[in-house]
Amino acid sequence: MDIVKDPKVDWLGLKWIFLGISAVLMVTCGILMLSKGLNLGVDFTGGTLVYVKFKEEPQLDRIRQTLTAAALRAEEVIRFDDLSLNEVQIRMARVEGEEAQDLTLETGQVFEALRGEYDQSQLETGKIDLNSISRSQLSARLQELDPENLRDELSISEFGEHYSEMTDQVIDYRTDQSGMIQDFSELNQLGLPTAVTTALSEESYLGSFTVISVESVGPKVGQELRSRARAAIGMSLFFMLIYIAIRFWPIYGFAALVALFHDVFITVGFFSLTDREISLTVVAALLTLVGYSINDTIVVFDRIRENLKLMRRSDLTTIINASINQTLNRTIMTSGMTFLAVFSLYLFGGQVLRGFSFALVVGIIVGTYSSIAIASPIVLWWQTHLDRRKTRA
Repeated sequence: MDIVKDPKVDWLGLKWIFLGISAVLMVTCGILMLSKGLNLGVDFTGGTLVYVKFKEEPQLDRIRQTLTAAALRAEEVIRFDDLSLNEVQIRMARVEGEEAQDLTLETGQVFEALRGEYDQSQLETGKIDLNSISRSQLSARLQELDPENLRDELSISEFGEHYSEMTDQVIDYRTDQSGMIQDFSELNQLGLPTAVTTALSEESYLGSFTVISVESVGPKVGQELRSRARAAIGMSLFFMLIYIAIRFWPIYGFAALVALFHDVFITVGFFSLTDREISLTVVAALLTLVGYSINDTIVVFDRIRENLKLMRRSDLTTIINASINQTLNRTIMTSGMTFLAVFSLYLFGGQVLRGFSFALVVGIIVGTYSSIAIASPIVLWWQTHLDRRKTRA
C-alpha cells in the first residue's frame, strides 16, 4: 500500500536544515546532561526504593519531614503511578561502602516512622493494623482470639487450618484491593462468619498507609550494573559498525554508527530534560532502539547499493534521493505502526513500563529521522570528498 504516491522529495537538498536541527538538539542535550545530569535509578546508584500506598491523598512535605525527624535519609519522595492510587515512592540514600543494605531493617524504620505520624492514636490501643499485618501474624491473632470458640471442638491441626483459611480470604482480598482495605464493611462480602468479622472490627484498625513493595540494590552491584550497561551499548555499536562495513563499505558503517550515536544521545538527552529515571529497563529500550534504527538505515543503504548498479549514469545525489523515496512508504508503514504500538504502551502500560516505552517513543521518531537526515548525507559527503581528491590527483 502506497501512502505517498510516487514521492520525489529532494532530501539531500534539505541536508543543511536537517544537520542544523540535529546539531541544535545534540548541543542542547549535551548541555542538559552536563548541567542537570541523569536521574540514574536505584539499579545503578544502589539504595532502597520503598513503595507506600496511602488511604488519603499523601502530603509529600509531611512525609519528608517525618522521615527527616526519624533520622532517615530520603533522597526522593515522589508520587508513583496513577495519582488516584495515592502511591508514593520513597528513595532512601545509598549506603557507602560495599556492604549490602539491611532491607528488612530499613523498611521497618520507614514503616515505624510513618506509623508514628499517621496512626499514633491507634498505637496506644494495642490493636493490630489490618492493612499491614502479615499472613502468619493475622492467623496467629485469630487463633488467639478464637472468635468462634472452636478450640475445644477441633483438633490442633484442624483449629489452625480453619483460621488460616479465614486469614487467606482476608489477605487475598486486601491484595486484590492494591494492598488497602478502606472500610470494615468490605469484609462482609467475603462470606466470613459474623463472629470473625466482628472480632476483626473490634480488635484491629485500618491503617492510613501500607508498604506495598520494596526494592534494594547494594552500591557494589549498582556500580557493576553501570559498567555492564555502558559495555552492552558500546559493544552493540561496535559490532554493528563491523557488520555494515563488511556488508557494504566502511563509510556506510561509519555513517550508520554516527546515526546510532545521534539517536541514543538525543534519547538520553530527553530523559535528562524530563528528569525521568534511567533504569535497567531503559537500557533494554536503548538497545532495542539501536537494533531498530540500524534496520531502517540498512534498508536505505541496501536500496542505494542496488541503484548504483541500475542508475549508473546518474550522480550519487540523484541515486540517494531516489533510494530514500523508494523506501519512504515502507519506512512510514513500519515506523508508524511501531510508533503507535509503543505510544499505546506509554499511555496504558503503567508506571513500571513508562521509562521503557518513553525511550522507544522518542527513539523511533529520532531513529527514523536519522536514517534519512544523518546517515545518507554522510555517505554523500565522503564520496564527494573522494571525487575531489581524484580530480586533484
